[in-house]
Amino acid sequence: MVSPLFTRLIDDAAMFPPGNAPLGEAVPGHAAHRGAAYGELVGPFLVSDQRLPDLQPPTDLAIGVIVSGGAGAIGPALTWASRMANVQVKAVEAALRDEPELARNARRVTMAYDQARQDGTLQEHAHAYIEVPRLYGWQDALDVLAETGDRAKLRTGGDSPPTEQELADFIEACLDRELPFKLTAGLHHAARNTTDSTEQHGFLNVLLATRHALDGTNPTEVLAERDGTVLAEQAEALDDAAAKSTRRWFTSFGSCSIAEPVDDLRTLGLLR
Repeated sequence: MVSPLFTRLIDDAAMFPPGNAPLGEAVPGHAAHRGAAYGELVGPFLVSDQRLPDLQPPTDLAIGVIVSGGAGAIGPALTWASRMANVQVKAVEAALRDEPELARNARRVTMAYDQARQDGTLQEHAHAYIEVPRLYGWQDALDVLAETGDRAKLRTGGDSPPTEQELADFIEACLDRELPFKLTAGLHHAARNTTDSTEQHGFLNVLLATRHALDGTNPTEVLAERDGTVLAEQAEALDDAAAKSTRRWFTSFGSCSIAEPVDDLRTLGLLR
């Protein structure tokens, strides 16, 4: 049984860097993960809009569509996905372009989402995310999402991941606006770590930081914790109500590896 703290926590980004799994391996691999004992951990299969024409799943497949273009690419991607056999769109994600007016850019994307809802290509049960860059005006973009009810996304990996303080600021800004959020990239392990001289955040750190922020305490310190055992003890101490409340806001993270997070949870005794 998977704790409510981890249910559908990991979105399967097997086809994205650095994993870059071929489509012919990624789809059956996803089915194997969903059918495993830890299957309740695994969320939708993430696929770029550019790869949608190549996706022909033999059985039902829940997907998250990653739109690689701007607001104008959202409608065509969702229209294509809505016509595919055996595919259920659970989420759509688009990144804001690096423009001076992030709020205006965010409004264009939310308008495209609204149009897709009116067209019926984005169903009510599907969630729409906007990836916010770490640029001046990012909080103004969150204000737009708070008005529309769409969700926020932050990239936590790459060559220049956010610092503990930047990530804490994002978490608190989302909670202040009652915005659910997800993260992507760099969260392969439970605890904060250094890999190839690059700092990586841990997904347990983020879960607990969200809990700290909800409880009115500073989330920054727990984001810096590197001892997985310490984090596991704190996670174990959360009852189901606290776990569900935490996950209401920190909805998931995308990972090109399902095995690495699962192995960490097993090692820490958090999967039973």
